[in-house]
Amino acid sequence: MITRGASRLARSMMSHIGPRYYSIICPVAGNEAGNGVVTGASFNFLHGNSIKGFEKTMVTYVKYFSTMNSHNNTSTMNLRDKEKNEEHNGQRNADQSGGEVNATALSSGGNNNNNNNKGIVSYWGIQPPKVTKEDGTPWKWNCFMPWETYKADLSIDMKKHHVPITLLDKVAYWTVKALRVPTDLFFQKRYGCRAMMLETVAAVPGMVGGMLLHCKSLRRFEHSGGWIKALLEEAENERMHLMTFMELSKPKWYERALVLIIQGIFFNVYFMTYILSPKLAHRIVGYLEEEAIHSYTQFLKELDEGNIENVAAPAIAIDYWRLTQDATLKDVVMVVRADEAHHRDVNHFASDIYYHGQELKDCPAPLGYH
Repeated sequence: MITRGASRLARSMMSHIGPRYYSIICPVAGNEAGNGVVTGASFNFLHGNSIKGFEKTMVTYVKYFSTMNSHNNTSTMNLRDKEKNEEHNGQRNADQSGGEVNATALSSGGNNNNNNNKGIVSYWGIQPPKVTKEDGTPWKWNCFMPWETYKADLSIDMKKHHVPITLLDKVAYWTVKALRVPTDLFFQKRYGCRAMMLETVAAVPGMVGGMLLHCKSLRRFEHSGGWIKALLEEAENERMHLMTFMELSKPKWYERALVLIIQGIFFNVYFMTYILSPKLAHRIVGYLEEEAIHSYTQFLKELDEGNIENVAAPAIAIDYWRLTQDATLKDVVMVVRADEAHHRDVNHFASDIYYHGQELKDCPAPLGYH
């Protein structure tokens, strides 16, 4: 009975005291072990020292204060300090100007302003960079930076076509042609929605290929020849196409649902295709880009005939492709079509490398080839 009572008392005391971490600390002059920690009773031991007679070594337990919620507490404290400083500065300026300001009104007004303009105070000291344009105006996009923008090369040949010769080429070609039939039936002449849907699919191959090449590079301890970055650049460029057309056409609920289904199917099918035959996978993408060029050419034809309103270009497109401020939808479609032509060339080139019995790492990637 006494033993059980002693055990309960010991557990109660330990839970009240909290966890402790034991360590051996050698104190030096002017530096106690209690800085930032709570120290308990220590046990002293003596051991011999060949240089200085005897030296005391202290075995002590230390209890570290909980750091849970320290992120939120620090951020809140910093914000409160900022509010107090702003209130103090406002009060001092009002007094110096001779105006009579009610302290209570000032306090409530300052809090309201701060609530509307509160920034995020990072516990880790990470602050978002302040980026400006060349003219000094603030850069308003977080999804891409000014050094990632470029002017599209509109002189590229839009009619170039890779004639299928081998069996794999013909499989890739007719697979893409078969996929175009249901797309034409569903979208017909709604080229804005068609472009949006195409870009949700077109941004997948570059990411899948870059991811698999990345893993391959890690497994084999070898470089990729720059192809990882080239394919990820392609995926990012296609995603920016989607962000642009999202500003022009608002997808309906059933179109969003269709995107989920198509992306889920296409990602897994392309993933397995790339593992089994990268040259087939790149050839399929090359023919997909050829069909995308055809679709955007029809889009431009509808714009020229007046069947689709040539509205002003979205702001995100003007900044990303460095278009003029008076750019229109036609200008956007032209630069997007040029991007697709470059992606066509890159993927047919990648497939040709495999057909010649080499790997992508053996040939430098066309980095920056938009």
